[in-house]
Amino acid sequence: MKKTLALLLMALMVFGAVSCSTPAPAATEAPAATQAPAAETPAATEAPAATEAPKGYEIAMITDIGTIDDKSFNQGTWEGVVAYAEAHNITHKYYQPTEQSNDAYLAQIDLAVQNGAKIIVTPGYLFETPIFIAQDKYPDVTFILIDGNPHDADYKEYRTNKNAVGITFAEQEPGYLAGYASVKDGMTKLGFMGGMAVPAVVRYGYGFAQGANDAAKELGVKAELMYHYTGGFAATPEAQALAASWYKNGTEVIFGCGGAVGFSVFAAAEAASAKSIGVDVDQSSESATVITSAMKFLKHAVEITLGEFYDGKFPGGESLVLDASNDSIGLPMDTSKFAKFTKDDYDALYKKIADKSITIVTDKSAESADKLGLDSVKITVVE
Repeated sequence: MKKTLALLLMALMVFGAVSCSTPAPAATEAPAATQAPAAETPAATEAPAATEAPKGYEIAMITDIGTIDDKSFNQGTWEGVVAYAEAHNITHKYYQPTEQSNDAYLAQIDLAVQNGAKIIVTPGYLFETPIFIAQDKYPDVTFILIDGNPHDADYKEYRTNKNAVGITFAEQEPGYLAGYASVKDGMTKLGFMGGMAVPAVVRYGYGFAQGANDAAKELGVKAELMYHYTGGFAATPEAQALAASWYKNGTEVIFGCGGAVGFSVFAAAEAASAKSIGVDVDQSSESATVITSAMKFLKHAVEITLGEFYDGKFPGGESLVLDASNDSIGLPMDTSKFAKFTKDDYDALYKKIADKSITIVTDKSAESADKLGLDSVKITVVE
């Protein structure tokens, strides 16, 4: 009897030890709050063979603090990744940081590398410092930085390694197209509401001003342009109130340029039954007030660069500027709502911009918009 009782007690002790133990988490898995859902091709969900383990996600994208359906930079970049990866049956995944910081972006880059990334795509200037660090940390991984060039945190050293490429756009060109088309369509009271006065936003604004000026000169009319930087990229009551005041005072269309700043403009335009212009991607679906959008063809740029990587022609170490000459900017004429400015007008103007028949001002052309020296548009800068 005693022997039987002793054996029973020993069995209970072993069972208790097993049931109370907790397995350690896998080293490559992030907490659910920091890891975005996977978006993958069918090949990503099946093992290549019964005896071979999955190799992870080969193409990765790290979003900024936004989501991949933000109707802006993240979405345009992700669409390029998906289009190329699905066409070539390559596994792919996006990762979404929980905050806007270099450390948070680098943590997601680390996770992507752990999960098998060979090439990582990042959208926006906020990744300039993280990619500056990551290109050294992971020399065997390739990085595509959209809308920026790698530099250190102090902006003292700009360096793009052979395993990275920096891609920017000539934003002054789509800005010019939007300003020119607006005036040609009959509008002479315009507004530009930018976010932070970073080079890309400034280029959009200066191009918009020159386009309006050149169209006004051709028509023999004078135009007016209200001009303001909000200082951020968020939709705010203050931005909406300012846009509303412009509309109330006769402004016919406002170019909302700077992330969610455009949504403040859209809301004000809807309340005033007025018009607005979107930015970066086709934002016609965001508001019935959007008559056109000044676009960077983000999807196109990502697809081209991924193709160069897989074809062994990756432009490592370069700082590329994409523009009309390689069909990388433009207006979405299929969804634009112009009454007078036609597709033929657009095509003719686009050709002149692409072959450099028209010289368009850039962020380096003046210290402020009202000092561009334009003679057919009066610019009022609102601080």
